Amino acid sequence: MTTQTRLDSEAAAPEPPTPRTPVRRRRRITPAKVLIWTGLILATLIFIYPFIWLISASFKPRGEVFDNKIIPETFTFDNYLNVWQEAPMALWLWNTVLVTVLAAVTVTVSSAMVAWGFAYFRFRGRNLLFGVVLATMMLPGAVTMIPQFLIWNSLGMVDTLTPLWAQNLFGSAFYIFLLRQFFLGLPRELFDAAKIDGANNWKIFTRIAMPLCKPALIITLLFEFQAIWTDLMRPLIYLRDSDNFTVPRGLKALLDQYGFGGEWHWEIVVTASVITTVPMIILFFLGQRHFVQGIATTGSKG
Repeated sequence: MTTQTRLDSEAAAPEPPTPRTPVRRRRRITPAKVLIWTGLILATLIFIYPFIWLISASFKPRGEVFDNKIIPETFTFDNYLNVWQEAPMALWLWNTVLVTVLAAVTVTVSSAMVAWGFAYFRFRGRNLLFGVVLATMMLPGAVTMIPQFLIWNSLGMVDTLTPLWAQNLFGSAFYIFLLRQFFLGLPRELFDAAKIDGANNWKIFTRIAMPLCKPALIITLLFEFQAIWTDLMRPLIYLRDSDNFTVPRGLKALLDQYGFGGEWHWEIVVTASVITTVPMIILFFLGQRHFVQGIATTGSKG
């Protein structure tokens, strides 16, 4: 009797509902969306056309560089072999990498230390001093160009790579502002708890604040890397020997010799330009998510 009752109850029990397959909504294509996408595609083509032309010209012989054809009629790799023979590109690339890495690392560390001091410590005149730091951004580079040159010249550092990166040991006002805003967004309770556990200020900075500030540190590295890699003004001022040239200074020398110097070997100039531009494109694709994350998580507190 009991078994029969159990069977009857199981038969009468409702079946569990089957999961419903989610219905995908079809996106409606409106004339406004078509217009927006068309405008974005056209703007993209306008922006990337010069680089596409540059790549195309690097695969053309001397007489076809300026024929304005995207697909070369005569496709050749000789330009990428000749450029290394006509100019010390490997040495220039090494100098640029050395200067760029040193400049990016030093300005990131020094700016982070100064920003941490403004964000964490409470002292009289802090806001006034921070305002003075920000005021240095209002000075044009031409104002400090001559005094900086006289300082490096008196130290015997002209025609060396040192002036191109050593001034970053003192931080940058823009990066100090960027990192300070990020530090202000961190919960201060973390630092107070670490202090109770016996951590000093240096340990709090290196083991807690710096790891939490990783997105802002990466964006600082990327910004400075791009700025130093493409910098031409300081190499023009400080470098004399071609063995010390960075890539922008070397390209200027190639332009003077093969572009407007009478030899008219523009295929060498455009090929060297492609070689020096590709690392920046690779760096952008590797760090593009950090651009958004680093800037979006930097608040406006303070």
